[in-house]
Amino acid sequence: MNFACDLSQSSEYLSFRSSVPLRKIVVDSDGIKAWKIFDSGPKSVTCPLICLPPVSGTADIFYKQVMGLASRGVRVIAAEPPPYWNIKEWCDGFKKLIDYLELDKIHIFGTSLGGFIAQKFTQYTQNCPRVVSLVLCNTFTDTTVFEYNDSVALFWLLPSLVLKRMLMGNFAADKVDKRIADSIDFMVEKLESLTQSELASRLTLNCTPCYVEPQHLYNLPITIMDVWDESALSSRVREDLYKSYPQAKLAHLKSGGNFPYLSRSDEVNLHLLIHLRQFDRTDISASYLSLHKMPSQNDDNPEEGSVSYFKQRDS
Repeated sequence: MNFACDLSQSSEYLSFRSSVPLRKIVVDSDGIKAWKIFDSGPKSVTCPLICLPPVSGTADIFYKQVMGLASRGVRVIAAEPPPYWNIKEWCDGFKKLIDYLELDKIHIFGTSLGGFIAQKFTQYTQNCPRVVSLVLCNTFTDTTVFEYNDSVALFWLLPSLVLKRMLMGNFAADKVDKRIADSIDFMVEKLESLTQSELASRLTLNCTPCYVEPQHLYNLPITIMDVWDESALSSRVREDLYKSYPQAKLAHLKSGGNFPYLSRSDEVNLHLLIHLRQFDRTDISASYLSLHKMPSQNDDNPEEGSVSYFKQRDS
């Protein structure tokens, strides 16, 4: 791209890139595929929060979560996978990454495709559980809701420009506030940085017919986070997610668009802290501090009415 967007030039992002190193970790036998991660917070914590991006995202789209939650004592790992072409291959690679990092168990914050694969990984490892809890943001349980199911076998052949245009249709920026517009610009910039194989493999995972079997996740603490304004997912897709996890807690944001972790990071971080508090003072806590004792929101500039959090049976 010929320009840098406001977020990528912000002092917060520049501070993140200068203080949290990007690590490339090769875990597969071919010695080529490298996970990219940003790992911040106390390394003594062996049950961190791992953030998984959508199709168009890179690991650094979670810089506001990494910086914000690490300052509260939470260990946060933003992870970006190498090209994997099927769910089993992805899950095998992610399990190797967890083992390499010597993590006992993990909490996952998954967005869109990242949220879908987080569910599949939890299901994949059910006989030897590695996932303690899930926070699912603007995500889904069945890939058949997307277009291109019939042409998914051709993605590996398509040039990068065509793949990017397929995704850009979800980035509509009409009549949105500046923070949402900035988040879209940032995601477009990150989309431009992805290679053809990265995009093609992610779209293949996103559009190959596959579904989650939610009955295998019923005993897991789950928070479903989504927005009430315009997003790429239809209301039917969101309702299907709610129905799949009747035990889940719901965390709603009045607005935020497709990328609330960027456009409404304070609210998203608040919900993540609330979710993680239930594990305080246990060996599966994501923080070495008690999150109950810490202020959960910036009281200098509260956005009254922008956040709601409740159990589904109370909704």
